[in-house]
Amino acid sequence: MGLLASGAGVAFAAAPGPRTDCASSVPYTAGEGGYDTYRIPAVLTTRAGTVLAFAEGRHDGAGDSGHIDVVLRRSTDGGCTWGPPRVVTAGGGDTRGNPAPVVDPRTGRIVLVTSYNSGAATEARIMRGEVAARQSRRVFVQTSRDDGVRFSAPRDITAEVKPPGWRWYATGPGHAIALRHGPHAGRLIVPANHSAAPPKGSSDTGREAKYYGAHAIYSDDGGRTWHLGFTDRTYDGHVDANESGVAELPDGRLYFSARDQGGTTPGNRLDTYSSDGGETLDRPYAIQPTLDAVPVVQGSVLQLRGAHAPLLFSAPSVANARRSMALWRSTDGGATFTKAMTLSSAWAAYSDLVDLGHDRVGILYETGSTRPYDRIEFRRPRWTASSVR
Repeated sequence: MGLLASGAGVAFAAAPGPRTDCASSVPYTAGEGGYDTYRIPAVLTTRAGTVLAFAEGRHDGAGDSGHIDVVLRRSTDGGCTWGPPRVVTAGGGDTRGNPAPVVDPRTGRIVLVTSYNSGAATEARIMRGEVAARQSRRVFVQTSRDDGVRFSAPRDITAEVKPPGWRWYATGPGHAIALRHGPHAGRLIVPANHSAAPPKGSSDTGREAKYYGAHAIYSDDGGRTWHLGFTDRTYDGHVDANESGVAELPDGRLYFSARDQGGTTPGNRLDTYSSDGGETLDRPYAIQPTLDAVPVVQGSVLQLRGAHAPLLFSAPSVANARRSMALWRSTDGGATFTKAMTLSSAWAAYSDLVDLGHDRVGILYETGSTRPYDRIEFRRPRWTASSVR
């Protein structure tokens, strides 16, 4: 079955009939739909309760460059069954990816932010400054007014959110958030990362991991205009904040969790906080020692709602391998985490979390029996105020 092109005026078919309950489903399987591999999951629930599962559809192989589309499947029964896959953002031979979706609380519109580069450009070449601006990393936004049935054409917002001198740029990957508390309620926050050019006179090429840094972008008008929020500019090699996620804590602070890409400080997970809606950080990124079992990989964070509801984190749980997807919980706003459950001992990599309500949390994650990228699975573990099981 091939994927059907989607865009303004093209509708998704309805998902299959509802199911009362299920433990898991598989929205994406490598080799199906005309793609070699599916990677980089992102998931959200719409105002109507529809689950949207985004991913990158990689035509040419499992690699990060080449012809890559952003694809989507919709579920109207909580992720038990899925409607047909569609292309939301077509690569056309180039690379479209790093989906970061969010629901605008004021309008119910779905706002999708993605990244782009020429299919001939690799991350290494971009970080070395060998790629012209139009073919390098750029940032786009799309919206849907009808529950993810149709999406607008991608609109370039690079000039608003990418300063001169930055080379690499990646949104998310994973869901973005809309703030619920405080003076910035309604603000859309997209966690992201970038790389900077080496200082003049340096013998570095810019490919060195120390030039990675995390940042955030935000919109106060439902995705129409965008602004650059905090920027991590350490570039010292001790901690190298890379792919990042964000959650809003019950007290209104933002908790940012990031992958440490080869920093010299022991540990692979970093975190920090923002008390002003993502405009500045309360402190620099630092190692999160209670997540020392996590390898170098993207992870997801989600603040559940309700009295005493925990902050959740998902990632593989073998420090030197991408396998054994697990969930951790924190009851102190991310200061410490305790493992709550291991989903499987199989290979596993990227993941994204979503609150399904009714004591269910959803996790969309990469997994497989021979490699972490055989399929993208959706699991629906139960949770209570004191545990996840």
